[in-house]
Amino acid sequence: MQTESKLKNKKILVTGGAGFIGSHIVDILMKEECKVIVFDNLSSGRMEFIEHHTGNPNFEFINGDLLATDEISMACNDIDFVFHVAANPDVKLGVVNTKVHFEQNITATYNLLEAMRKNNVQNIAFTSTSTVYGEAEIIPTPENYGPLIPISLYGASKLACEALITSYSHTFDIKSWIFRFANIIGERSTHGIIVDFIQKLKDNPYQLEILGDGRQSKSYLHVNECVTAIIFAINSSNKSVNIFNVGSEDTINTTDIGKIVVEKMGLQNVDFTYTGGKRGWKGDVPRMLLGIDKLKNMGWNPEYSSKRSVKETVKSFIHD
Repeated sequence: MQTESKLKNKKILVTGGAGFIGSHIVDILMKEECKVIVFDNLSSGRMEFIEHHTGNPNFEFINGDLLATDEISMACNDIDFVFHVAANPDVKLGVVNTKVHFEQNITATYNLLEAMRKNNVQNIAFTSTSTVYGEAEIIPTPENYGPLIPISLYGASKLACEALITSYSHTFDIKSWIFRFANIIGERSTHGIIVDFIQKLKDNPYQLEILGDGRQSKSYLHVNECVTAIIFAINSSNKSVNIFNVGSEDTINTTDIGKIVVEKMGLQNVDFTYTGGKRGWKGDVPRMLLGIDKLKNMGWNPEYSSKRSVKETVKSFIHD
């Protein structure tokens, strides 16, 4: 792997840096001796994820909101590089609250880009999602697949953010890296199927309700591999706009994830029940596997399978 030359010793702003993926990005940037400023309103982030950096002269935390334009504009002063990780990550929430993803993803991203433009910040890495593809007819799905027809409001908001970022890149000479993630799991994750399953089994160790038919088959990638891929891609690509899929090379279905959780929790004779239908919820994509040839051809390969990523994640929660 290449050295992190583009980021080393740089002053870097991480929006959502107290969150699941954001805090892992902060960890790797701190190792690169960067000056790291975390900008987070702690709506889903947690101080405990980054508190081991407090007291370090290269680390600063700003309790700020991307919907407050003056706050983000001040935070972008004298910044070399932005990692834009802040978002509302709950895909299912769009069904009951149609405004949350618009405000916290699209409006927040616009406010950040405006702050970058006014402060002449010229580099941004953005954490997007596989849901921008919708129900892709080509699997594994490559980055040049189209048309992009998201079926969730979350996916639509992330696609809108991508469009804003690419247009700012071309209009205002901002260099961008866009990462479309598979399901990222691991230590510090606060939502998602594994968190849900563990909580359900703690509440009732004899029964596990699985949304849908249990056959939804998706790619899962451990967060440690995710952040490694991000840093590798930034240092290995230099176009005006750089778009990458980030995921594993296989899938696992929801029933098998349930079996792994049951096994790791040491439970027996658990009755699996299903809510039915091929989707777990409105906007759920039943089958997802990203094509990662672009990253692989540059020299990055995932070490974990989806199954191993799931096992490692469950283990980290059980042992906490």
